[in-house]
Amino acid sequence: MMPESDVRDLYQDMILEHWKRPENFHPLPDANRKAEGFNPLCGDHFTVFLQLDNDTVTDISFEGSGCAISKSSASMMTASLKGKTKSQAQELFAQFQRLVTNQTSEADEEANLGKLVVFSGVCEFPVRVKCAILAWHAMMSALDQKNDTVSTE
Repeated sequence: MMPESDVRDLYQDMILEHWKRPENFHPLPDANRKAEGFNPLCGDHFTVFLQLDNDTVTDISFEGSGCAISKSSASMMTASLKGKTKSQAQELFAQFQRLVTNQTSEADEEANLGKLVVFSGVCEFPVRVKCAILAWHAMMSALDQKNDTVSTE
């Protein structure tokens, strides 16, 4: 087992990598759902695009700007949700929200969240929780076909 400082360094490296080279960072011309997320406190602003076919997320992307935590969270979210059903996406949102608010067990994290566990340390910085969850709230709004801009405030 790696020492906790090594794990934190690994997690930080992964977050920085997704911030510098985000996955699925582009508009999605064939999207049949989209929603915006905005954090007025720090200025993070993303649009999440979804292609939902027969209750399955066949494609997902995002564009916008934000801090390393919000952008890397959006990047890893899109990678995690491709191929998931609407209910699986909703459940992953709930699990991720419990992770970043420190309401989950380590076993639950590892079993269900995969690489998303890199955001487990966010709970130590309550103001950063809104950064980590912003794109997720926009994704949920897109799933529900709401056209309002989601705000963290």
